[in-house]
Amino acid sequence: MRKRLITSALPYVNNAPHLGNIIGCVLSADVYARFSRLQGAETLYICGTDGYGTATENKARQAGKTPKEICEEYHVIHEAVYKHFNISFDAFGKTFEPGHSEVVQSIYKDLDEKGALEEQVSSQYFCTSCDTFLADRLIIGECPKCGYEEARGDQCDNCGTLLDPTELKNTQCNEHKTLPELRETKHLYLKLDKLQPQLEEWQNRVGKEGHWTANAIRETASWMKRGLAPRPITRDLKWGVDVPREGYEDKVFYVWFDAPIGYISITKKYFPDTWQDWWQGDDVDLYQFLGKDNIPFHSIIFPGALLGTGKNWNKVHHLNSTEYLNYENTKFSKSRNVGIFGTDVMELEYPIDYWRFYLLSTRPESKDTNFLWQDFFDKVNGELNDNIGNLVNRVILLYLKNFDAKISDIKFEDPTHKELIDGLGPAFEKITAHMELGEFREAMKSILAVGKTANKFFQDQAPWAQVKENSELGQATLTLLLYVVRGLAVALQPFIPDSSLTILKSLMSEDANWGDIFNFDSLAGKEVTSYQQVFHKMDNSKLEGLKKRFSGNVNEFAKLDIAVAQIKEVEEHPSADHLYVIKVNDGEKDLMSASALRKHYQLEDLKDKKVLIVRNLAAADLRGVKSEAMLLTAEHRKKLELLSNDEWKLGSVVSIDGVDQQIVKDMEFGEFSAIKMNVEENTAKYDGDDLLLEGKPIKTRLVAKGKIK
Repeated sequence: MRKRLITSALPYVNNAPHLGNIIGCVLSADVYARFSRLQGAETLYICGTDGYGTATENKARQAGKTPKEICEEYHVIHEAVYKHFNISFDAFGKTFEPGHSEVVQSIYKDLDEKGALEEQVSSQYFCTSCDTFLADRLIIGECPKCGYEEARGDQCDNCGTLLDPTELKNTQCNEHKTLPELRETKHLYLKLDKLQPQLEEWQNRVGKEGHWTANAIRETASWMKRGLAPRPITRDLKWGVDVPREGYEDKVFYVWFDAPIGYISITKKYFPDTWQDWWQGDDVDLYQFLGKDNIPFHSIIFPGALLGTGKNWNKVHHLNSTEYLNYENTKFSKSRNVGIFGTDVMELEYPIDYWRFYLLSTRPESKDTNFLWQDFFDKVNGELNDNIGNLVNRVILLYLKNFDAKISDIKFEDPTHKELIDGLGPAFEKITAHMELGEFREAMKSILAVGKTANKFFQDQAPWAQVKENSELGQATLTLLLYVVRGLAVALQPFIPDSSLTILKSLMSEDANWGDIFNFDSLAGKEVTSYQQVFHKMDNSKLEGLKKRFSGNVNEFAKLDIAVAQIKEVEEHPSADHLYVIKVNDGEKDLMSASALRKHYQLEDLKDKKVLIVRNLAAADLRGVKSEAMLLTAEHRKKLELLSNDEWKLGSVVSIDGVDQQIVKDMEFGEFSAIKMNVEENTAKYDGDDLLLEGKPIKTRLVAKGKIK
């Protein structure tokens, strides 16, 4: 059997992973790794955290930390979540360390020597307020395909289209909401257009030898049909892998280029003596698990980079990509408290196998699916407990009640017994076939179908009556069902390993392998040991509370502490020509704010104004000035209005009718910015409700319709 190298897309470390992230790559790869080991294949499962890029820089700036500190902080969180989910990594590393940089730079040098790179001068957006070229993720505008007004420069979150920033309409810097200007800059490009013939030849070959999911085939074919173009591999950023080339001292490698190389660098770190056997050996098949948004990076761009080196790198053989898992028909959002994140699962009372079972039962294999609380409870109670659990409990307890613990060597001669065995052969072959293809949702359906067949057989045979009327037949019936229980436990081991092991221990079969799912003679001489009930029903009375807890809704606004303050002092920021340094007082204390108002207000016009401030944000360092409050403005395109009224009472708190405040101290800027407030018909609103001061709606003068930021 060929060796199997398994990877799951490296999770990004600017937040905790949600259930969609977990099932999309890490959990799916874990199931296949466990299945491979049960088959006896030499298996290596590699993963780690991806730390470089713009999102980390933004998170660090908002938190007042370095990118390295943010990466290390979230790496620990990810590691804890995956440990709780019982993920069986052989190595879990990270890209933000020297060993990774060395491998990336080595591959870059190979590409350069083979002539696979070219330098291009291009026009990219430069923000004068930020004093830097903007990364694609920091640019927003209108999507040219669907019209979504807040599409990012790299991808539209609404329709999923991959974009170039220059394709956007009404382009803005996401941080300062100002129009960036196009400036020339030079970058290195991977000549994918020249590599396309090699890629097509490789794709045709691996398409016959391996297996790619339908969405991977479809997305890849679409890219290839359009024709590949050179793609930049460097960026004007500070946080990333340095480019070892003269004139590129202020640039780093683009995260899409360096991140997949993390699979190699992590393998090299943890297996320094054998990593080349895995990545360049002829007896290895590479299995990669990822979400659909990562398809072109794994089917075209990363393989293209490896082909361009001219070296014998192993490239993806089985490409297994899921669709999206949503939460109760909406998107997961940490900032809006919508959906279940890995850290939430760690706090909830339910066994991890319940979560694994449900996520794999609803795995989005051919279309987007949903995590639904009612469905979670129903599937665990009805399919896991009432089907599998019920069978295991009845068979083992009835056997122990009537027979010696040692299992006898029994030949199954009864016609009904032979009929069951003959029917189970194709059923277990079907399970194996689905597992080989990474169709875990379908494999689970087939496993549950075997459970239902065995439960019906139990009812039809009525072994509780057989043991009284014909003890030998009753023993044969229950012994046959012990084999079925053992087969189901083995088949379920990749899915729910803890529960499976409990069942297997009761049959002295902890060392069972995949071949034992259809084996009807190897239990003879073993004993049925003391048995604990594996599954328990989930309490439906807790459903509504759980739905409410993770639904977000208007409660997000309740986290904010917005109050009236008066501007006491204003001066120009010493090192940022778009910022004022403003001292405000809310009636109790002075607070400092660095505010981007210089292009809209004269310094002397701001003094003594009563304004609205968000006063529970985490303090941030903005170009050397500590900012601990934010002045709210209403904005529409280039028009900006400071929310201000001299008749407001100092210290009054903004509220929404019927919502109790649940203020979150030291809220991160990213969490605040995700709470969308807006202006409609000159009235400030949140989710359709008026923002109130002392019971009266907050009104604007200049901006009749727009966003509040």
